[in-house]
Amino acid sequence: MLDSRKSYGKVNICLKVTGQRGVYHEFLSRFMKLENTYDDIEFIHGVQSHFVLEGSFSCTKANNTIYKAYLKLMEYTDSSRKIQEFFSRHKVSVVKRIPEFGGLGGGSSNAATFLHMANDHCRLGLSIEELCQIGSSVGADVPFFIYNTESANVMGVGEKVEPFFERALDIKYLTPPNILCSTGDVYRNFRKNHYKELSKEEVDELKTISSREILDTFDARSANDLCASTVELYPDVEKYIKQGWFLTGSGSTVFTVEK
Repeated sequence: MLDSRKSYGKVNICLKVTGQRGVYHEFLSRFMKLENTYDDIEFIHGVQSHFVLEGSFSCTKANNTIYKAYLKLMEYTDSSRKIQEFFSRHKVSVVKRIPEFGGLGGGSSNAATFLHMANDHCRLGLSIEELCQIGSSVGADVPFFIYNTESANVMGVGEKVEPFFERALDIKYLTPPNILCSTGDVYRNFRKNHYKELSKEEVDELKTISSREILDTFDARSANDLCASTVELYPDVEKYIKQGWFLTGSGSTVFTVEK
């Protein structure tokens, strides 16, 4: 094995829509990394004629965020031959632990970790900003994971990341079985039936509040603008949203903070 790194999950402490950008929604969200929830990504020596990606994925290789990141990296740099040569001698293996379709950002985290590893081992010399530019074309949450910060205000369509310096919370989460939430469907239903925007003044205030204070102030529906849309499309989610529990992102995962 050449290298092995942890690819962490995250929760959205809050998620508030602030506007629209074409078919996309702009938002303000407080992301917090889950230190005890991660996949393992490994670069392993092996000779092959094409990019090899191993792991227990529910999607095809073409739709996998790691493979998409590989293709975008090839497009972005003038080192495509160097990258191709490296991955003809190394395969990518992923040990999956982060639940899929739960809003924990596993796919985005995998893409970000892969980009960091490829940047290091292929000696591309790309900056954090350049990696974020590549990552944002793969998924909205990728830039947060590229910054590798414990907590951050994430804005725009995910490309703006401002680290927020606070003590990490002791987060407990639950991903209900057999509820596979579609992010696209949740956002489309939100735009059609639940659309609202946070004002600039409210955005400026929310950005300064600690995650603990946010969770002490809001309930699940007021903390996450996508909650009502998610529950409408996936009614079984509602029975998991109890007092003191919150929905992360557009997924089915709920979380609380250990006292």
